[in-house]
Amino acid sequence: MVSSQGSSFSTSVAGLVEGSAIDSLPVYVKELIAGGAAGAFAKTAVAPLERIKILLQTRTQGFHSIGVYQSLKRLLKHEGLPGFYKGNGASVLRIVPYAALHFMTYEQYRCWILDNYTVLGTGPVVDLLAGSAAGGTAVLCTYPLDLARTKLAYQVADAKPSVGNGAKSIIAQPQYSGIKNVLQSVYREGGMRGLYRGVGPTLIGILPYAGLKFYIYEELKRRVPEEQQRSITMRLSCGALAGLLGQTVTYPLDVVRRQMQVENMQASGSARHKNTWKGLTTIVSEQGWRQLFAGLSINYIKIVPSVAIGFTAYDMMKSWLRIPPRQKAQSVSAA
Repeated sequence: MVSSQGSSFSTSVAGLVEGSAIDSLPVYVKELIAGGAAGAFAKTAVAPLERIKILLQTRTQGFHSIGVYQSLKRLLKHEGLPGFYKGNGASVLRIVPYAALHFMTYEQYRCWILDNYTVLGTGPVVDLLAGSAAGGTAVLCTYPLDLARTKLAYQVADAKPSVGNGAKSIIAQPQYSGIKNVLQSVYREGGMRGLYRGVGPTLIGILPYAGLKFYIYEELKRRVPEEQQRSITMRLSCGALAGLLGQTVTYPLDVVRRQMQVENMQASGSARHKNTWKGLTTIVSEQGWRQLFAGLSINYIKIVPSVAIGFTAYDMMKSWLRIPPRQKAQSVSAA
């Protein structure tokens, strides 16, 4: 009885979706929707860890040497639960178009490479190239929002004017009231160049990271028996490994990017990191090579569920939106 009710419910839902406007949408629009939804869901799930990671990367006073657990406790004490999600609005506002463009352009670049460069075959090299190109495209289109997210997350508002018992006080940072205020202030001070400060190490890092992420994920899926490829556990596992390996290789560039983004909010107020290479060498000479991996442990905790949830949600959204398999999608586009 229960099974028959369940099957009839599933049939009703399928019929509702089938009769809706979803089927009339172009494939690339469905890919945009699937990617945007997957990105928002994954980013919100790990927002508290992302906030702590930024505080560790940028050596915010009172946070840079106390570890992950103590940082979480201190942030909770100073800003309460909402502090864990400061900057998440900007993050989600950025990640929805970023993930939508990332996944959609990956599919489009992949089809284009297969159509025009048949010598590359259909293997993981195509995923590597398409993923890298898609990552670069998404970054260029959404970078100012990433800058705003970092500046908002860098601010720590101390609820108390002073901290007793010999504890370190937290320096009051310039207060931005929101995403719009950040973008207006940065543009007023530095124009478009200011809005894209730090984009150099971001692009250098995202090209190999995005490519490796798609490459590893797709390659791992190919090695799984076809009957298990729809398993959520399998997708989560492949996504977690893809994020873990890809992030480890490119993490120092992420640290340079974060420090470049918040330089004008620090005590010196000057731009010490003129470019990516200068940033890397300055950090090593002044802060030690370990700073290039500051926050990496929490990034492992964050990136594993984030990438796993992102890939899994994207694959599930593709199924729900009935996006055709790649081979069929390619032939539809050609037609």
